[in-house]
Amino acid sequence: SEAEGRSVAGTLNFDAAPDAQILYKAMKGLGTDEQAIIDVLTKRSNLQRQEIAKSFKAQFGKDLIENLKSELSGNFEKLIVALMYTPYKYDAKELYDAMKGERDNATLYVDTDLAHQDAEALYAAGEKIRGTDEIQFITILCKRSATHLMKVFEEYQKLAGKSIEDSIKSETRGSLEDAMLAIVKCTRNIRCYFAERLYNALKGAGTDDGTLIRVLVSRSEVDLNLIKPEFKRIAGKPLSTMIA
Repeated sequence: SEAEGRSVAGTLNFDAAPDAQILYKAMKGLGTDEQAIIDVLTKRSNLQRQEIAKSFKAQFGKDLIENLKSELSGNFEKLIVALMYTPYKYDAKELYDAMKGERDNATLYVDTDLAHQDAEALYAAGEKIRGTDEIQFITILCKRSATHLMKVFEEYQKLAGKSIEDSIKSETRGSLEDAMLAIVKCTRNIRCYFAERLYNALKGAGTDDGTLIRVLVSRSEVDLNLIKPEFKRIAGKPLSTMIA
């Protein structure tokens, strides 16, 4: 069975085509559905994101990374594009950027066993300075494995006296904040994340049909049955009674 802390669900049944279609729709026409982009790209493994990019090219004849760059901006763009790079390609890009002088204090931690150093880097990039070195957050959250990040979050709590989520909330805003929190939440418990997305889509006067459909379709062959108990815990009633 899937480990509780894994950030994404690898599955033999993974089909990149629907994810590529969701991304195309999110960026088509006026405006961009940034939440749809977060929903898709923060929930997949790096290998699966590469498959999505191939499907996007095959279906629509366009480069997914270039599309994302043209539709997004700022550090939210940097985070989303970073998710799309393969780990080795991302390392190469970071080194190239550092040698060009685009970043004064670019630091790469290539030894993923040193979670404490990552935690210190995050602490130094946010809580210890005025302002936030958001690139440091993006680099670590995008490059590290879920198992490694869990240890980083634990070490961060000890250093900062607060959770990584609380620091992200106080240091960042908007879609960048949403995406970072999504990565952290999925690392801690992907099923709880999806249960909360379903609950938020269903509660209130109307229903967020887009989110509802995305979550149900993307998780139907992965772990929807394991999401249902989390949903019942959050909502106080079964998922089936709220959809019916």
